[in-house]
Amino acid sequence: MGKLTKNQKAALAKLEANKEYSLTEASGLVKDITFTKFDASVDIDVRLGVDPKKADQMVRGVVTLPHGTGKDLTVLVLCTPDKEQEAKDAGADHVGLDDYIEKIEKGWTDVDVIITMPTVMAKVGRLGRILGPRGLMPNPKSGTVTLEVAKAVKEIKAGKIDFKVDKFGIIHTSVGKVSFTPEKIEENVHEMVQTIVKLKPASAKGTYIKSINLSTTMSPAITIDKNSISGI
Repeated sequence: MGKLTKNQKAALAKLEANKEYSLTEASGLVKDITFTKFDASVDIDVRLGVDPKKADQMVRGVVTLPHGTGKDLTVLVLCTPDKEQEAKDAGADHVGLDDYIEKIEKGWTDVDVIITMPTVMAKVGRLGRILGPRGLMPNPKSGTVTLEVAKAVKEIKAGKIDFKVDKFGIIHTSVGKVSFTPEKIEENVHEMVQTIVKLKPASAKGTYIKSINLSTTMSPAITIDKNSISGI
């Protein structure tokens, strides 16, 4: 391990070893231990007591954060011509079908979210080998395969995110930016955790929420006391 930088040492000095902080404390502290010159993302890691290898324990869902993620997501809508203007008016950055499918087949994936319609999934489906590994494949469960494309675009632009547990049993996602107030970070984290709790698989035994950590792009992790979040 390389030597710690001056800022890394300063960040660690603000944390007590092995201490679990309340959500309110952590939401303020995460700003104090971040020294990046850019507006870093605030990330949450929730370790679950599930076995992701079992289909009935794969935790996946969507949540609309009260204050959004702070990111200006680039949205592509693959739709029929009659829905194009609707998608553009809702704020979609790219709208089309065959021309964009051709671009993607040639390697273009410069978007954050892709929304499409059930009626064109036969065409979009062949992009799975390209979009799947990048987490861009539209999915009905995440609301990105829908006839209500305008509604889907607005929700994503407002802060709706799709998340799922990884192979290690951890959900990792962004819940804001360092520029957010501690109150906004706290409210976003609370909404995120409450959504995960509601998705507990019936087959999951023992402790469901094992640990919760909050960090930024280049900061150490802050362990949150689960008891400070209602409903766990």
